[in-house]
Amino acid sequence: MQIWMTLILAVQLLSALAMIGLVLIQHGKGADMGASFGSGASGSLFGATGSANFLSRSTAALATLFFVCTLVLTYLGSTGSVTRANTGRSVLDSAAPAASASPVSGAIPSAAPTASTPSLPTPIQPSAPAASK
Repeated sequence: MQIWMTLILAVQLLSALAMIGLVLIQHGKGADMGASFGSGASGSLFGATGSANFLSRSTAALATLFFVCTLVLTYLGSTGSVTRANTGRSVLDSAAPAASASPVSGAIPSAAPTASTPSLPTPIQPSAPAASK
């Protein structure tokens, strides 16, 4: 499963870089105004009207690929099959075991901790300050 995640991440990064390049190459809405005053930039590689169709469709295809890769990576990360074993426990259960020990109104207190639940050390009580003479 790690190979799939690495492959999808590489495709996502390449599509993001290509999309950035295509957006930077595209002409803005005011680019034709400069061409009408004699800058000569309208006769580019794709022609005056062909560049907008080709570049905008390529950008849309790369954006779709980027979002699909993002959704797949999100799904793989949320199922836990890549990062942790799927034990049926949430991340909050493993991160804060002391939070489940506090009673909530209406909740049934749990029995003694099981072998899979780590035990917490007893807190150290601060000593009283010495009386000054």
